[in-house]
Amino acid sequence: MTITKRIGISYILIAAVSVAVIAWFGYHEFVEERAEFDARGYTDLHKDLAPEILTVCFFGAMPVILGLGWWWIHHVLAPLRGFTAAVEKTHEHNLRTPLSRTMNGDEVDKLSAVFNSMTARLDESFQRIHEFTLHASHELKTPLTVMRAQLETVLRDGEATMPEHAGWIESQIDEVQRLSKIVDSLTLLTKAETGLVVLDRKPVRFDELVREALEDAEILAQAVGVKVTLDACEEAVIFGDRHRMRQLLLILTDNAVKYNRAGGTISISLRTAAGFAELKITNTGEGIQPGREDRLFGRFMRGDNASGKVEGCGLGLSIAQWIVQSKGGTIELRSEPDQRTTVLVRLPVQPDARGAANGNGAVERLAATGRSGQSVASNGH
Repeated sequence: MTITKRIGISYILIAAVSVAVIAWFGYHEFVEERAEFDARGYTDLHKDLAPEILTVCFFGAMPVILGLGWWWIHHVLAPLRGFTAAVEKTHEHNLRTPLSRTMNGDEVDKLSAVFNSMTARLDESFQRIHEFTLHASHELKTPLTVMRAQLETVLRDGEATMPEHAGWIESQIDEVQRLSKIVDSLTLLTKAETGLVVLDRKPVRFDELVREALEDAEILAQAVGVKVTLDACEEAVIFGDRHRMRQLLLILTDNAVKYNRAGGTISISLRTAAGFAELKITNTGEGIQPGREDRLFGRFMRGDNASGKVEGCGLGLSIAQWIVQSKGGTIELRSEPDQRTTVLVRLPVQPDARGAANGNGAVERLAATGRSGQSVASNGH
């Protein structure tokens, strides 16, 4: 309960008690006492009522005074309510927006100044972290590329490579590739947070991308004996970046395969409802512990069943969340331990973009045909 409400309730209770006391006092003074005196024959005692009326009016003014006091306190606390509302809206992306100040030097004004100073320091810290991540990622990419090229060159040179060393070199190449994917993912997320990633805003046939993702999932699932089915795929047009939407689908389908059990199943469905395209991807893996679903969207966060068993670095869902939120959508995980895990993506549909998307259908179909020969990559999730 807020301070204003507590003070208001206190004033109301005090005012109610005051009114009750004044009512009793007036009734006793003008009714009971007068009747008693009249019964005793003291009829002259109540001829001069002015002092008694003034006394009752004086006590009767107490509720009014309390009401004025409550109004004044409500007025004084108004800046504190505004400060609280502004603080609730503060997050890492608007730290540079200072809170408004009353400039009257009171406690609320000083608190606003301290808070603005704190958010400025936080913003500076975030900027330094972003700059460090970008610079470190940039510096790491070159040596990783060189290491991979050198290892691949040694591996191709069969005469110079001893047979017992070939497996070790291939393992090192895989580790270098994994590090490269981590660096690329960190670079993407950091650029996204700082607004350096430019996304296209074009009508995209999301249902066509889902069908393409189904083909990719079947290729990924074939190696582990997982069956992939498409339960529904309703037509849906969204405004977005085609490349990023394909990346989103690849992340989710790749996770559905990796976190599945051998011989399990994956079901994909796309439906439209209430102006949103709803994509569901369900797998029959070990599931997620209750209450830990949201935690997995953090960087380098992985499920308890992933450590040491499933390849990845814990950045895939962070990238997926950024892609979805950049389109004004939502993404969530729903899991039943030891049964199934479902990822639900909701993206706003653009009905007015249907004609534009159909007009570009030939171009999109040509692009879809061209991608059929592309290899499937895991993106290091």
